[in-house]
Amino acid sequence: MMIRYWQPFKELETLRRQMDQVFDELSSQAGDPSTNSWNPAVELIDAGDNLIFRALLPGISAQDIDVHVTRDAISLSGERKPLHNGNNVNSLHSEFRYGKFQRVLNLPFPVQNDKVQADYRDGILTLTLPKVEAVRNRVVKINLGELPSSGESKALDTSSKVA
Repeated sequence: MMIRYWQPFKELETLRRQMDQVFDELSSQAGDPSTNSWNPAVELIDAGDNLIFRALLPGISAQDIDVHVTRDAISLSGERKPLHNGNNVNSLHSEFRYGKFQRVLNLPFPVQNDKVQADYRDGILTLTLPKVEAVRNRVVKINLGELPSSGESKALDTSSKVA
């Protein structure tokens, strides 16, 4: 028999994220279509000393994207313009979403916003966000030295070296 531990806070956090997505979708559909008609898909990855942020922005030129990174959040905005701007073009069916967009994503860790690296290739915006020194995972080697085999207690040498 396998024992599973119930983690209510993890489940509540998942539920909160799902509810946020539902309300974000409802607000974007009910809002003024000229101000916010769609939201690009984004992902955030913890890669050790960095956070990796990616946004799917196909069909948008780099000049139409505006990115602001603070210590605690990323603000992404821009506009996807229709490819057919002529007067004699009649769209018969389209599931593409056009118009302005804006996303603000709160970061789980503070980042060094003056050292952000950006790459925009094939419609994918990638930001590499270095974490501040205080929240980086550090590997610390503890030198135990030679411990006596008898019952004597000896103070441990905890001089640490950052790897």
